[in-house]
Amino acid sequence: MSVPLPTPEQIKRIAEDLGLALTEDELSIYLGKMGGDVAAYNLVDSMPDNLPVVKYPRTPGYRPSPEENPRNAWYYKSTVPGAPRGRLKGRSVVIKDNIMVAGVPMMNGASTLEGYIPEIDATVVTRVLDDGGTVVGKAHCESFCLSGGSHTNATGPVHNPFRMGYSAGGSSSGCAVLVVLGEVDMAIGCDQGGSIRIPASFCGAYGMKPTYGLVPYTGIMPIEITVDHVGPITANVADNALLLEVLAGNDGLDPRQVNVRTRHYSEALGRGVDGMKIGVVHEGFAAARTESDVEHKVRAAARLFEELGATVGEVSIPWHAKANAVWIPIGVGGLTQTMMEGDGFGVSHSDLYVTSLMDHHRGWRHRADELSASTKRFLLLGTYINQHYGTRYYGKAMNISRSVRAAYDAVLAQFDLLLMPTTPMKATPLPAPDAPLEEYLRRADEPATNTMPFNLTHHPALSLPCGLSDGLPVGMMLVSEHWGEPAIYRAAHAFEQAVEWRGL
Repeated sequence: MSVPLPTPEQIKRIAEDLGLALTEDELSIYLGKMGGDVAAYNLVDSMPDNLPVVKYPRTPGYRPSPEENPRNAWYYKSTVPGAPRGRLKGRSVVIKDNIMVAGVPMMNGASTLEGYIPEIDATVVTRVLDDGGTVVGKAHCESFCLSGGSHTNATGPVHNPFRMGYSAGGSSSGCAVLVVLGEVDMAIGCDQGGSIRIPASFCGAYGMKPTYGLVPYTGIMPIEITVDHVGPITANVADNALLLEVLAGNDGLDPRQVNVRTRHYSEALGRGVDGMKIGVVHEGFAAARTESDVEHKVRAAARLFEELGATVGEVSIPWHAKANAVWIPIGVGGLTQTMMEGDGFGVSHSDLYVTSLMDHHRGWRHRADELSASTKRFLLLGTYINQHYGTRYYGKAMNISRSVRAAYDAVLAQFDLLLMPTTPMKATPLPAPDAPLEEYLRRADEPATNTMPFNLTHHPALSLPCGLSDGLPVGMMLVSEHWGEPAIYRAAHAFEQAVEWRGL
């Protein structure tokens, strides 16, 4: 699309909006200077976008019927075979629907984005295909990924694999469901406040939020660049470690990736926990809605680690109870300016910008009533703060986040792992279609109490199942130092091999 030179009337209106008083002579001079500037925009517009080449043929796929998709976990089924050999040969991988797969529709849970078809594969998709995996389609996620419950997708709720009518957790809801049902071998989810770990907890899967920047976010619709993470959701620890090995490492495009340290994560398996030190975080059990059976199951799991040879002790990290308050100005400010006002990408970072998504996503401004209640809530708050206070709270929260990180680092200098419930409750009933707005919003918020802090501090964190209560999974979260994924996999694998979690 070409950019026309603005008219004098347009510049006058813009000047008034900016509080500028321009004379007619000044207006004429500015307009004259803009001619060359606008020509530069049009020269850029005439150039190719310099996007990555799509390497593998694929079918456009289809949207499965309700009969084929009873839990509403699938958005699109497609087939993209990868390389003839590799570590993932013979393995099927489903992709969260905020991640781009070229030629396959993407709606990110929102009706305003429906109809968009990316022209590139995200880096993580290319890496799966390069290593022999087969991408089998897109899994539903929550509307713009802004919910810890699975009730905000514009097509309807995603149902828990253990019980229809119950939440699968969000926002990577469909990914966890399809893995647990055995419809796919592996899934790739994204996590800004718990969106990999919450569905893993509610559904009984293994969900890893890696260290910030370990896995490239290129080709994924962001929320806020400083909390965006992407990682694996699987049915067992070995698959999780394997998929992370495939996904991890610099791609040269994602500005989130600084001094990345990759490891052969599968080598951590089978080593047991003898000699490891695990800190049970007191504040991780103190959320107002913590269910007693969840606390019981997670504490029993901690005792099992002790029986397996680890040293286990309780620790206190007071910042854990306040960290979510620090996340709010960063997350809300970032999503308002980057994801919404910034057309899905924002500015001022050297990312790969997919302009087709930016063009399509701009349309939300003409269809704002269709946004989910969670999106409206954050957009209203973020706009209010920006208009009345600017960006000072974003900046102050970012400064404070370094103190939050240091508080966890101080304890992790003494312990290999931190342990706590992933979510303070088991899967909850899905809100009814006519549920009060307050219930809708509460169900979106309440699971993230323990998960959000580690998006802020960038520590790796894995949710693994540690028991069933009333027929629903209970999730336990293990957290380690930055780049400490091997320690997490070592302990998680020892736990998995020692017991059948469904019998706990």
